Amino acid sequence: MKRIVCEACGHSNAEGTVLCQSCGKPIEKNQHIDGNEKTKLLNMRYDGSARRSQTYNKSFVDKIWNFFSSVKVGVWLIVLTLLASALGTIFPQEMYIPQDVQPLDHYREQYGIAGQIYYQLGLHNLYSSWWYMILIALIGISIVVASIDRVVPLYKALKMQKPKRHETFLKRQRLFSQTNQPSLNDKEKFLERLKSKRYKLTEEDGHILAEKGRFTRWGPYVNHLGLIIFLIGALLRFVPFMYIDEFVWVREGETLPIKGTEREYYIENNDFIFETYDEEEDRKFAEALQNQSAPVASNYQTDAVIYRNHEAELVGAEPDLEKVKEGSIRVNHPLKIDGFSLYQSSYQSEFSTMSFYIHETDDKDEQELANFTVDLSNPVNHYELDNGFEVELVRYMPDYYLDDGEPKSKTDYPNNPAFVFAVYPPDASEPEYSFAGIGRNIDATGENDYKIALNGFDVQYVTGLAVKRDYTLPILMIGGLIFMIGVVQGLYWQHRRIWIHPKGNELWVAAHTNKNWYGLKREIDTLMEDTSLIRVVDQQEQK
Repeated sequence: MKRIVCEACGHSNAEGTVLCQSCGKPIEKNQHIDGNEKTKLLNMRYDGSARRSQTYNKSFVDKIWNFFSSVKVGVWLIVLTLLASALGTIFPQEMYIPQDVQPLDHYREQYGIAGQIYYQLGLHNLYSSWWYMILIALIGISIVVASIDRVVPLYKALKMQKPKRHETFLKRQRLFSQTNQPSLNDKEKFLERLKSKRYKLTEEDGHILAEKGRFTRWGPYVNHLGLIIFLIGALLRFVPFMYIDEFVWVREGETLPIKGTEREYYIENNDFIFETYDEEEDRKFAEALQNQSAPVASNYQTDAVIYRNHEAELVGAEPDLEKVKEGSIRVNHPLKIDGFSLYQSSYQSEFSTMSFYIHETDDKDEQELANFTVDLSNPVNHYELDNGFEVELVRYMPDYYLDDGEPKSKTDYPNNPAFVFAVYPPDASEPEYSFAGIGRNIDATGENDYKIALNGFDVQYVTGLAVKRDYTLPILMIGGLIFMIGVVQGLYWQHRRIWIHPKGNELWVAAHTNKNWYGLKREIDTLMEDTSLIRVVDQQEQK
């Protein structure tokens, strides 16, 4: 690393230094870095310290460092991330669509060709996609590199604040004044007033530096620290241990593993309670209820039991369940266990059983010859009936629909059940095929002697529970708090420095602040009132 020796004081400065870090004299060979000529005001950014990105540009590491230290690169990364985030809001993300539908079918049916393209481009899971996470990581890298590139020279410059400065350094400050033959009492009065304004005074050979508000210079870097912590928290949301956001449907009387718990916990739906407002009992809502075409829910809750599976680590083993907690899950009142929270999110009613009977095709009275019931949660394949009839369940479609003339099932939930039955009449070797469901009964050949008809059905409630665990929330809150501290730190205070330089029969006063120049000038003018000291002049306004 090359060193530059100051001609005025002999201090050895790092290559790329603009102002000597000891006396402040401009280093002539580096004046092109800040673009100032000898007659112009000094560029006091980082107090003229050398920045790595402005000094080295030879090796591959240097080029990478300089790329990420650029503010323009950071801004473009943020813009690209914002544009990508905006794309993710055109249509709902997959986590917000109904859980009982196929994503591709949902986007295609709801939004047409645009929805299909949206799904095929992977925008339906944008915020968990690898390329979106890379954008977030690149923003974090840019913030870290840019902060280090600037905070190190700033720290070195502020650490070496000296009262005694080179005359060129003082003359080329924005606020400057010269007083001939000042009164000693006036000088002392000015210094006392500086102390009363909480300036810290440091003296060296009769030269004085009055300084306050140095801590505010760290405000932007406190902001950066908060942002980095916040981004780390956001990235940790993609780690399953840190963040879980799942959804589970559980029928009444059913026991299922809780998604996201790796089959360690199971939930049993003992009962689902659905209550509505009544105009007689809830008279204060009577007018609002009269305007509703359907009953308004006042409460829906799941009475549940949570079990722990002691065989969770053994793949394929039968669960060994131990009851660990029991309670009710209501809207905004989750059931919590081991960091997991179960929220009442949704519900639906579905068919639980469907009953059918067989009659002769030509019998207008549809006299029942035999009947059977299909358990939709666990249908069997073969039924032996009265009068020698046998029925075989050839195909079961829980959520029937036609796709280009081909019968298919949208979901695995019995929302619109349909069946293909093979009916074996008494003493018959060949079956008759029938298609049956809600509002449909089709003779596959048109030559059947017997017909299957719907006799009735039962429905049951299915509760929809959101499973959440978020260990990243404290990290996000800490990052946000630190960021706000940095905002306040840099917004409401200024770093102000006033150099008092005796030169023969003259007294020079120069001043610098990182912002609010008018406020600093007005403060100095107030402190010089009733003295013979010449008010400081804003040299930038004189140009």
